[in-house]
Amino acid sequence: MNVVIWSRVSSREQREGYSIDAQLRATRDRAEKNGWTVVREFSVAESAKRGAERHAFNEMVSWVKANAKRENLRAILSHKLDRVCRNMRDAVRMQELEDKHGVSLSFVDNEFGPGPAGALSFNVMAAVAQYYSDNLRTEVLKGIDERSKQGWQHGLAPFGYVNTTEDRDEPIQPHPENAKAVVRLFELYASGDHTLESIGDTLADEGFAFRPSAPRFHRTAVSYILNNRFYIGEIRRGANLYQGRHQPLIDRSTFQTCQDRLQGKTRRTKAKINLPLSGGLFTCDHCGAMITGERIKRKLKGGGVRLHDYYRCANNYPDSEHPSVRWRADDLEDAILADLAKLRMPDDEVANWFRSSLQVAFSQIGDHQRNQRMALSKRRSELATMNDRLLNAFLAGSIDEPTFNAKLAALRDEAAQIEERLGNVATLEPPDVRAALAVFEFSQKIPEIWRGSKMLEKRRILETLSLNRLLGDVTLVLEKRKPFDELAKRPSIQLSRDDRI
Repeated sequence: MNVVIWSRVSSREQREGYSIDAQLRATRDRAEKNGWTVVREFSVAESAKRGAERHAFNEMVSWVKANAKRENLRAILSHKLDRVCRNMRDAVRMQELEDKHGVSLSFVDNEFGPGPAGALSFNVMAAVAQYYSDNLRTEVLKGIDERSKQGWQHGLAPFGYVNTTEDRDEPIQPHPENAKAVVRLFELYASGDHTLESIGDTLADEGFAFRPSAPRFHRTAVSYILNNRFYIGEIRRGANLYQGRHQPLIDRSTFQTCQDRLQGKTRRTKAKINLPLSGGLFTCDHCGAMITGERIKRKLKGGGVRLHDYYRCANNYPDSEHPSVRWRADDLEDAILADLAKLRMPDDEVANWFRSSLQVAFSQIGDHQRNQRMALSKRRSELATMNDRLLNAFLAGSIDEPTFNAKLAALRDEAAQIEERLGNVATLEPPDVRAALAVFEFSQKIPEIWRGSKMLEKRRILETLSLNRLLGDVTLVLEKRKPFDELAKRPSIQLSRDDRI
């Protein structure tokens, strides 16, 4: 008798240790034991792709119908009933195959006798399989609903967030780079000076990428992000909204402004604003909110329009002690240049001295490191010689075993310390020296580099130089990275009579 083998395994069953191979092995053994000829095998794992199981099942049914007569098929062999029939509709289709094409069902674990009793047993088992499938779906949906009510989204987090298994209390956290892109996207659209298309251009100019395969933010991606309430801390599950426990990226005022613009309740101007220092680059020194940009248009008496760019605290609900943090763009540029100028030496003579002193210092450090390694290597050789002499003395009977063990342990301890110290001795390579000198040269030219840089380059300069950038009502604080923090201190330097500093 010619048969077709069908095997299926679900994602859950795979996790519990079941496999396609085990089912195929059991069905093949059954066919061989009964002397049946296997014409073709069909198998599918549901985890491969949503709908893959039904596609493969339909393919199997179509193939059996088309080849039942030509291949003289008599049965579809499976491990047990619920591998083939997940519901009553599948059971009806299998019954039609038997009635019209003479292809019945055969199982390794389930056996149904002939006549009404066998048909009843088959129908009962098919109903049980459908109940299991329906109940499993209900339990899964119940679990997803409960997770939403607890404040956590099911599945992958949207763009701007990342799923993590390291922190069970916060399984969804802001992505270190993509979160900045989301904040900047909302800020651009809320300004009223961008379309969905121009936002993609601006984000690309500022170095933000959507995903490696499609780095540019297209209209669909921008629209999806702008309409997603997840960014204000809410989770949508069907028609219901739940308060999420994840960290929101956007305040409700900005989100609502974007919704109004999407629905045409506000009008956009045609001008495209690119304020290079907005978008989360600076934060308010008083409340920690990001510094955003805005453009004010003032009409002139002669009929023209004058544009004024400002940077302000994005906190729309400040407390009573919060001062007005609002800077003209030119004033902020001047303050940044004044702060960057602190990195420069007072004059060329001091800069040349510092440059040469840096090279001498690196040379001395290199000599010191070489001397350290030489001294430690020499001591290591001495310890090896002492160890050999100690062993020879013990073998010659000059010292007893307790003395030998004590001396040997002392030598081994010192040898281990020498090896550890050798491993901790740093090695100053020529590329390190060149890099340090390049950093110094960069610090001396940075004001000129700043003035000649474009928007994205200015942002990178500030991110390279500083860890945090705080803006107060009248103060600018750039918390610089090493070694720029040491250069900015610039201790008082005086030339002595013999030109020493």
